[in-house]
Amino acid sequence: MSIEEKQNFPTYLDSDSTKYPQNEREVSNFIKKFYKSNIPIELVGSGSKKKIGKPLQCAQTLSLSKLNGIIEYLPEELYIKVKAGTPIRHIEEELKKNKQQLAFEPIDFGYLLNGKSDYGTAAGQVACNISGPRRFKVGSVRDHVLGFRGVNGKGEIIKSGGVVVKNVTGYDLSKLICGSYGTLVALTEITFKVLPVSEESKTLVIHNQKLEFAMDFLDKAISSSNDVSGAIFLPNEPTVPGCAMNIEKTFKLNDLKQEGSITAIRIEGSKNSIDQRVKNLIDELKIYNFSISILETYQSEIFWNKVKSFEFFSKSKNSIIRIVIPPSECIKLLYQFSNKYKYYLDWGGALMWMEAFELSEEMFDSIRKKVVKLDGYVTMIKNSNYLPYVEDVFTINKDRFIISQNIKKSFDPKRILNSGKMYTGI
Repeated sequence: MSIEEKQNFPTYLDSDSTKYPQNEREVSNFIKKFYKSNIPIELVGSGSKKKIGKPLQCAQTLSLSKLNGIIEYLPEELYIKVKAGTPIRHIEEELKKNKQQLAFEPIDFGYLLNGKSDYGTAAGQVACNISGPRRFKVGSVRDHVLGFRGVNGKGEIIKSGGVVVKNVTGYDLSKLICGSYGTLVALTEITFKVLPVSEESKTLVIHNQKLEFAMDFLDKAISSSNDVSGAIFLPNEPTVPGCAMNIEKTFKLNDLKQEGSITAIRIEGSKNSIDQRVKNLIDELKIYNFSISILETYQSEIFWNKVKSFEFFSKSKNSIIRIVIPPSECIKLLYQFSNKYKYYLDWGGALMWMEAFELSEEMFDSIRKKVVKLDGYVTMIKNSNYLPYVEDVFTINKDRFIISQNIKKSFDPKRILNSGKMYTGI
């Protein structure tokens, strides 16, 4: 299936400060013009993730929302090529027709940032490189990008990668583009690897566990031979005044028969395989006498959709922080926080999402120092009215900062693309 670009379609102008190019050539022409005039520009798609990172004050905005559509989809070759502004929902709807999926589980930041569901666009997912619960099993977004086309800061059209998994020709620039938040190129086209959807899924839930026991179960489950694809701990404690996160209210499912914390482990595959692996897991974890629930496919999918859309944060006006940390250091870090924040753990403890009420700059700096000391990194995903701005939204050390500066200079020598979005001076 393919959609041809209309090369001669007139450019749509919403205002003097926002440009809506219709195709890659127009993107190139606009950026060449801004490059010559030294005009910094903000790159946006649907705007679903615009609030992540430092706020920009640019003279011009380049919206890629009109670059929309599936260019080529070959299910038998396991790839789909789309224009940058194509909504993730449209891509997933097309893939479902052939029982395929974007296996990295695109994150829905809509509830968290704007109060309603919004997966955003293909380019937005690539720019942020924030993956869902299956990350520890299948890799991140960058592991599923086979290639891209885009325009660098001089207006030059560049491309990287191919359309098959085995393509290894040349240096894979896709790894650099993923997670760059639009600071290196204006993406115009992306080729994703796709994978078959599992026939069924089940989620084993162990109820009302304390942190240490939950982490032990998650670690053993991931390390087992049962091919686990989701491992999460949703505590109901601590109780923090001012925080909106409510696990029990969010996960009111018929098959969740107990209150308290939720330690959830997902297994996907064929029905016979899943049944045997769940049984093996119960045996290996020795939880015969524990309070457990088993979510069948329908409720299992509802459960994990709630996780990847952050429904429990949907009414929060507080700061939301994302922490990636070695799982072995997770418990130590939480003890250092002394029950000041609401949180939940994903990726078997390697990922922590935290809600902080009336977070001050000093408190955030303290969190950062504790995380960095344990070889982790922090991202401020959502600011509150109490703390509308922080200087260091992302974590980076001195050596990586210098490397990032050099990469930025190579792609965008005049620093006109989303300059300062991630780090001052880049």
